[in-house]
Amino acid sequence: MIPYGRQEITESDIDAVIEVLRSDFLTQGPKVPEFERMVAEHVGARHGLAVNSATSALHIACLALGLGNGDWLWTSPVTFVASANCGLYCGACVDFVDIDSRTYNLCPVALRKKLEVARTENRLPKIVVAVHLSGQPCDMKAIAALADEYGFKVIEDASHAIGGKYRGEFIGNGRYSDVTVFSFHPVKIVTTAEGGVAVTNDDELARKMDLFRNHGITRDTSLMTQEPDGPWYYQQVELGFNYRMTELQAALGVSQMQRLDHFVARRHQLAGRYDQLLADLPVITPWQHPDSYSGLHLYVVRLQLAGLDVSHRAFFEYLRSNGVGVNLHYIPVHTQPYYKAMGFEAQDFPEAMAYYSEAISLPMFHGMAEEQQDAVVAAVKGAFGELA
Repeated sequence: MIPYGRQEITESDIDAVIEVLRSDFLTQGPKVPEFERMVAEHVGARHGLAVNSATSALHIACLALGLGNGDWLWTSPVTFVASANCGLYCGACVDFVDIDSRTYNLCPVALRKKLEVARTENRLPKIVVAVHLSGQPCDMKAIAALADEYGFKVIEDASHAIGGKYRGEFIGNGRYSDVTVFSFHPVKIVTTAEGGVAVTNDDELARKMDLFRNHGITRDTSLMTQEPDGPWYYQQVELGFNYRMTELQAALGVSQMQRLDHFVARRHQLAGRYDQLLADLPVITPWQHPDSYSGLHLYVVRLQLAGLDVSHRAFFEYLRSNGVGVNLHYIPVHTQPYYKAMGFEAQDFPEAMAYYSEAISLPMFHGMAEEQQDAVVAAVKGAFGELA
């Protein structure tokens, strides 16, 4: 089975992890700060905070921005559930903004319309989570302008987008948002096995996120309510969590980050080749906005099956049965039972549902051989030939 995504682990990666295993620190040592600096410096941000997952990074970002009971968080319905759940973790209410029909990202036009209505109803969002689906950045300039006008904070969920660029600058530099979150799950562009990083240019947000990832505990005397009892002293000044990244994960991340530019460039080569090989088939290949340079975590096509006697499901199952590990990113969050119980209906976000009815993620990983890609395309052609 050709997987839709796969990590690349080299001997240098293994050596980096073994070096930590032989060191004095398996956690809370020098590798986590090194990894944080490497990510922050690469994207052009002042601070990087490493945690055990991008979900945790989203959570501490929301907490640091003051999200709480009675507040609203808005995000895209076409994302993994964590982009919305982070609001619920803080006691806030969650709503969604429909997607753009070409980028599949949160649509700024739909966002403005929803904001206009929300202002009259006194339920403007405190935070908008802009998800860079597949690694292609949202229209962040437009979203940032709306944030200034309507007074909300912006988190970029760049879980798919490390190494990508927007308007010629690396995603995560903070020009258009308060916090950006990256994922380092095994199928992502760079992996730490599990892990995430939140980057920001705001010193106070960085301080708060640092507290929230570490039980709310500090040894900084400036944050304490009294003089330390001794050199052993610490205080819990917030209700935090154990969201720390291990030294093993960070060492793997440091090794992997050295190949990031190569990883993304290779994905662009594969995407260009897919575009050519699929050009004559009834599929819509990923459209790339001229302002973006996608990280290309995913290669999502939309099947054009109108008039053909074949279903989306049958097409998907045919590819799986022929050794192609396709996937679907994502089931719109508002259709999940937990969110339906809040009152959401499927057709509340028609562009998201239209996308869901047609989308399939074809295999895309930087170690993919052209022979594997040829096999994927042959299976897609076979599906149209045999099923249609």
